[in-house]
Amino acid sequence: MTAPRSAAGDPAAGAPAGHPVAGRLAGHRLYLCTPDRPDLEVFVDRCIRGGVDVVQLRDKHLDARPLLDRARAVRRVCADHGVPFVLNDRPDLALEAGADGVHVGQDDAPPALARRILGPTAIVGLSTHSPADLDGALDAPVDYLSAGPVVPTPTKPGRPGTGTDYAALATARSPRPVFVTGGVTPDTVPALAAAGIRHFVVVRWLTDADDPEAAARSLRRAIDHALDPTAPTG
Repeated sequence: MTAPRSAAGDPAAGAPAGHPVAGRLAGHRLYLCTPDRPDLEVFVDRCIRGGVDVVQLRDKHLDARPLLDRARAVRRVCADHGVPFVLNDRPDLALEAGADGVHVGQDDAPPALARRILGPTAIVGLSTHSPADLDGALDAPVDYLSAGPVVPTPTKPGRPGTGTDYAALATARSPRPVFVTGGVTPDTVPALAAAGIRHFVVVRWLTDADDPEAAARSLRRAIDHALDPTAPTG
């Protein structure tokens, strides 16, 4: 198990005692969440080249052995770029694959168990969908939270949209980075940024793209401009 090469940061003020460094992903803005696909390694490589700086493999259909194989493949691509790689749901397979960490949901392995399995240097993320989830997450041993989906999305069937207000609330209350999910595109980023959002999870904008590198670049450009309008657009 190796610590994420590009995820190190100074300890953030206000991090709860005994918890991982709250600022570990503070400088990361564009988080790709992808299922398995035939061109997975090439796809992830192109997305990173376009500006993705965190990658999660999330596949609800693969059995353990093929999921482990695919996780190892993504880990190699991410390691080549110095980008943190996170596996969804399975801290045991994340450990075996050499992933930088794991992302768990409200009904998955508890964050404390994921932390015990992966150790203090791993990244542990937790999904939240409501103020009640947020209340329970603020003292969890995690490095970041996700909030959403802001709008309903086919990647989370049956889950209603939370709206921007919840993501803004989570961002304001959490001492750790909060990555907003649901409907993130270059067109939606400005309003999300205006609400205080600083970290973004993307799925379909990239997974459905004919040219994922160009799509990632356009989204990253929109994010960077929304967060710092004085930055060069490139």
